[in-house]
Amino acid sequence: MINSIKTSSVKRRRKFDETFKREAVQNWLNSGKSAEVVAEELGLTANLLYGWRKLVPAAAGGRAAAAKPGSVADLQDQLDAAHRELRHVREQCLILKKHWAFSPNRPRAV
Repeated sequence: MINSIKTSSVKRRRKFDETFKREAVQNWLNSGKSAEVVAEELGLTANLLYGWRKLVPAAAGGRAAAAKPGSVADLQDQLDAAHRELRHVREQCLILKKHWAFSPNRPRAV
């Protein structure tokens, strides 16, 4: 008896360059379509687009550009920006306090 050798089709892992990834994510975020629709148009899976989303900075069309005014994502972005500004102002305040404490023109307590 001759044993037949089964040949299975081995899927090769596709590799995409950074520009393709960025353009695919920007296309998805700027189109207003769901990730599934855009991924199907490009012949990808939606999970790839979600994974590549971190490659696109917010200023270049990432999450901040996709958020609609008044949406939860927009409000979260505003809150995050306020927290960053508050942290920066607190650091400045501490620096000024330290500088003032060692200032030669500071009035001394008697």
